[in-house]
Amino acid sequence: MAGGQSQTTGRPRVVVTRRIFPDLAEQLQRRYELLDNQRDEDWSTQELIARLADADGLLTDPARRIDAPILQLCSRLCVVSNIAVGFNNIDLAACTRAGVVATNTPDVLNDATADHAWALMMAAARRVVESDRWTRAGNWQRFALDAFLGADVFGATLGIFGMGRIGRAIAGRAQGFCMRVLYHNRNRVAQSVAQTHNGVDSASTAQWVEREQLLREADFLVVLVPYSEQTHHLIGASELAQMKPGSVLVNIARGGVVDDAALAQALRLGRPGAAALDVMENEPHVLPELFALENVVLTPHIGSATRSARRAMVLRAIENLDQVLCGERPSAVINAEVWQRRRRIQSG
Repeated sequence: MAGGQSQTTGRPRVVVTRRIFPDLAEQLQRRYELLDNQRDEDWSTQELIARLADADGLLTDPARRIDAPILQLCSRLCVVSNIAVGFNNIDLAACTRAGVVATNTPDVLNDATADHAWALMMAAARRVVESDRWTRAGNWQRFALDAFLGADVFGATLGIFGMGRIGRAIAGRAQGFCMRVLYHNRNRVAQSVAQTHNGVDSASTAQWVEREQLLREADFLVVLVPYSEQTHHLIGASELAQMKPGSVLVNIARGGVVDDAALAQALRLGRPGAAALDVMENEPHVLPELFALENVVLTPHIGSATRSARRAMVLRAIENLDQVLCGERPSAVINAEVWQRRRRIQSG
């Protein structure tokens, strides 16, 4: 199709890179000239560019890289709406140069992701995946007092590396386990913020410590920092060597924050004693060395994967898209400086 808005419908054109809930796709179809991906195909970069050539809006997923070479060839594009909180898949500087508004979906997945962090912690601590595989293989013949001995969670020390919204939700859950909670941020969390996660005194009793103390004292260390050039391999060989023998590392941030190769080597040495990863470097391609280890739990980037959370993410992303295409400033814009010089929808 050529030109601006559809010559037959007069509606803006929107591309969706991943299959979304059918009823939400139908809602988009009523408002826009929609090119969606209900077959959930893996479009190549050139296929995406071809679809975006005359599109006004893009609803995209965190696995899809949107960078300068794509934006340079999509002169109509006004908004990139990311179905995720993280946005390291989007070249924000390139979007800003091109006058394209970029948005994300904060807040709606905090509790689902916090729950998954706890699922990973418990699975690693109590060797759930390892013992499940062993049982399914028909190895269980008798009771043994020393079978699959794990780590205590109740009363242990929880370390949170990145005390944002999700970190505070995790800290709130730690109260039920009578855990000592330590955290490290570049800046300490204000008590007025720490005390207000769903009415729970979620992090007001958490103690800010230097990074080295966090690594040294945490029985369970949850990594939550966003990915950037500055946080690439923030947890590497040196940091892993500072962790307690038998401790558990959980990464629900982004692949690349933890050096997976260094982690595999450290796990073989028992420092940390176990790891649980929902995100990995170069995902979905997992480092083969991790597959060979029994003391690691791996899940395929499903931290927010509850039906209610994923629907809420898509709805928030659609709301962001709608707001930009209607000329309204979205509440979840992540390159706010572009707003005054953004692209507007061109008429057909």
